[in-house]
Amino acid sequence: STTAFTVSPSLAKSPGTLPPRLYAPAPALIGLSLRRNARGGHGGGRGGLRLGGLRCSEQGDWEQFVLEIQAKIIAQAEEADGKGKFIEDRWERPNNTGYGITRVMEGGNIWEKAACSVSVVRGVLSKERAAAMSSRGRDASEGDAYFAAACSLVFHSASPVVPTFRSDVRYFEVVGGDGWYGGGADLTPYYLYDEDATSFHQFYKDVCEKHEKGSFAKYKKWCDDYFYIPARHEHRGVGGIFFDDLAALSDGSSPVEFVKSVAEGFMPSYLPIANKRKQQAFSSEQRDWQLIRRGRYLEFNLLYDRGVRFGLDGQGRTESVMVSAPPLIAWKYRAEPEEGTEEHRLVEVLANPREWV
Repeated sequence: STTAFTVSPSLAKSPGTLPPRLYAPAPALIGLSLRRNARGGHGGGRGGLRLGGLRCSEQGDWEQFVLEIQAKIIAQAEEADGKGKFIEDRWERPNNTGYGITRVMEGGNIWEKAACSVSVVRGVLSKERAAAMSSRGRDASEGDAYFAAACSLVFHSASPVVPTFRSDVRYFEVVGGDGWYGGGADLTPYYLYDEDATSFHQFYKDVCEKHEKGSFAKYKKWCDDYFYIPARHEHRGVGGIFFDDLAALSDGSSPVEFVKSVAEGFMPSYLPIANKRKQQAFSSEQRDWQLIRRGRYLEFNLLYDRGVRFGLDGQGRTESVMVSAPPLIAWKYRAEPEEGTEEHRLVEVLANPREWV
C-alpha cells in the first residue's frame, strides 16, 4: 500500500540556510492515499515505497533542488543588481502540511521588484482543483491527497528597456497516482530588441534539443498559446518555452533532468540581456508605456493564469501568489500607439508571434 508523507521542516532562521528534509507520516492523509491506491493508483513498484510518480527519496531530492536553485538565483540577482537585497519570508502551512520561502527585492538598480519563491505543499484536492486537472486529462478526484513542490520567479525591471522575466519549475503528484512536471521561461519586453529575443529563444532551444531532439518547437508554441490574452487579442510577451503535465519525454524517459536544466538556465538566459540594457537612458514617455504594458501583464495573471487561479481558490497563501504582480501599473483608456513607433512595432509582434530562431 502507499503511505502519504508530509514535510516537517525545522525552518532555520538564519538567511541562506536550507531547511532539512524531514518526512513524517501524515495520518490524516493515509486513508485518502489508501483509497486512491485501491481504485487503481500506482503505489508500490520498483525501488521501494512510492508516493505516486516519485519515490519518497526522489521527492526529497526534488525538494532540495528547488531550495538550492532558489538560493543560487538570489545570490546571482543580488550581485548583478548591486543595490537591492532580498528579504526572506518563511511560512508554514497548518497541521504540518508544508512550507514556503518567499523572497522579494524592492527598489533595486535593475529590478523595481523581483520575487523568487519556493513552496512545498501537501494537501487534499478540492472539487474545483480536481475538476481543473481532470479537464486536462489527469486522473484526479475531489478528496485525493497531493504533493507539490515548485520554484518560481518574476523579475520586474525598473527600466522600460529591460524586459520582465518570468520562469518556474514545478512537480505535482496525486498521491498513489502519477506525477508530472511543469515549467518554462518567458520574456516580456516593453521595447523590442530583436537580438535579445533571438538570444533568449536560442538559449532554450539549445536546452530543449540537448534533452529531447525536435522538442523546442512544441514547447515554444505551447508558450505562445498559453500566454495569450483573448480579451486583447495579443500575447503577453515574446514567449520562450512552456510545458505542463509532463510525465515523460517523447522517448519515454523521465523529464527530471530536462526540467532541472531549464531551471539552471534561468539566470544565464536572462542576466546578459538585463546587464546589456540596464544603463540605457529612457524617457518619461517610455516609462509611462512600461506601466501601461504592465497592466496587460496583470490582466493575464488574474484572468487566465492557471497557477494564480489555483493559488487564489482559498487554499493557497494569497500574499505569496500575488507577489508576482508588478509594483506599479497604469491603465489608460484606448492606449493605442501610433503606427511607425517602437511601441506600435511591439504590439504588432505581440499580436503575431515570431519564430525567433
